[in-house]
Amino acid sequence: MQELIAIGNDRDAAQQVARDLGGISYLSDADETRELPFHALVRAMTDDVSLVERAAGVGLYVGFCRTIRERPDPVVPGESSRGVTAVFPMLHHVDLDHRQSDHHWRDTHAPLALRHHPGMWDYSQLSVVHTIHGPEFDGFALCAFASMQDMKERFFGDDHDREVIYADVASFANPKSPRRVVATETIYGQRPPVPAVTWPHDEG
Repeated sequence: MQELIAIGNDRDAAQQVARDLGGISYLSDADETRELPFHALVRAMTDDVSLVERAAGVGLYVGFCRTIRERPDPVVPGESSRGVTAVFPMLHHVDLDHRQSDHHWRDTHAPLALRHHPGMWDYSQLSVVHTIHGPEFDGFALCAFASMQDMKERFFGDDHDREVIYADVASFANPKSPRRVVATETIYGQRPPVPAVTWPHDEG
């Protein structure tokens, strides 16, 4: 199912958009001082794109979510999810087109990520199918860990894990892909998001 993905630097606007639309927000730490490609990402489903625009100061996309691994924690709408999520914006390799890069990410990298990121308890790929405006990203990887310590210490199990992942990423992603954004996830409806409004229909 396709959804809207908005990225920007206004955390308050992102939070409000996600809340209003029953979507999901990923917000960087308010004390973050490093230069990041964005500080907030919102996932939402709506037929009115203008409702998402105020959270899309950097970019707005139509995307498809592939849930590769789902953490065991229950969703509590409106409460911050436990742990942290590393959001990796992705640009395709210069020798590949979007489709080739995306298929490798889906079919080859995803199984490797499950094996070689031992602390990653939740993993989704947001594949961009259309850029409405903003940088021409091909996707966003959402790699979640139960704690910041897990992300720091168990992102890789050993040097072999690191070598396998680095080599594979180098084969399908552009090394100029922006740095990751470490964020806190808050789900205001469910994940993946669904429309906040339902419509009457003929019961037959």
